[in-house]
Amino acid sequence: MSEPISQKPAPDDSDAKLKIYFLPNLLTAGNLFCGFVALTKIVDAVPGTDNYFAQIELSLAFILLACIFDLFDGRVARMGGIESPFGREFDSLADLISFGVAPAFLVQRVVLADVFGEYRQISWLIASIYLLCGAFRLARFNCLAAMPNSSASKDFLGFPIPSAAGLVASLTLLIIHFNEKEKSLGNWNYLIAVVLVFLSAMMVSTVRYPSFKSLGLRSTTTFLKIITGALFVGCILILREKILYYVLPIFFTAYLIYGFVRPSLSRAWRREIEEEDDEPDEAN
Repeated sequence: MSEPISQKPAPDDSDAKLKIYFLPNLLTAGNLFCGFVALTKIVDAVPGTDNYFAQIELSLAFILLACIFDLFDGRVARMGGIESPFGREFDSLADLISFGVAPAFLVQRVVLADVFGEYRQISWLIASIYLLCGAFRLARFNCLAAMPNSSASKDFLGFPIPSAAGLVASLTLLIIHFNEKEKSLGNWNYLIAVVLVFLSAMMVSTVRYPSFKSLGLRSTTTFLKIITGALFVGCILILREKILYYVLPIFFTAYLIYGFVRPSLSRAWRREIEEEDDEPDEAN
């Protein structure tokens, strides 16, 4: 009789403890919640009704709020030294909903449907391209982050999907504000459609963007930057919604353009803008 084939014992899951940190993952959950609410508001928005644009504005506001949650979850994890593979994967799943599905669905329903009219299949195609490029961007980011020496680079490869969603949402919000009386986006629909396609390409591009991971409680700065920051916060508090409509599109557009002009800047300028430490430049 042949001897029974020896089998290796199955790994004991109790020995491997999955580290799930409360605060950063709570912020990521807030990001995911905002994305879900944005989707429900888009579905609730019925064209031709009195509260149609109110529902659309609310969905845009939730996408922008998700950007704030996404800004702080990773930063909190780094400040506390509690980064984990679970947090990275959870963050990507939340980003795909809040910054991939929600903006693509919103632009398809509010913008592209009017642009292409009876050729609605084209509108779904363009929106799906944005979603696929965003998913590819997140998957590539996770793969690069898992590679050895990945922490050496402080750059994002391709335009970050939260910034892409923030630009689409803030630009749409500004156009709605312009056409508040007409209750229509008019010819601005074409601009948003072009921006969506361009951002799709930028997310999967090899253009590098600073992540600003070095910014934190221990970061030093100049007196001029403190005064500029204080004036910026003061303007937001005083002007509130009026300046918010204009500041956010300008902010995200400036970040998008910065990736193109960044290679032509001197190292001193880049260090001043990005608050870099004196470390070897990994981007070149």
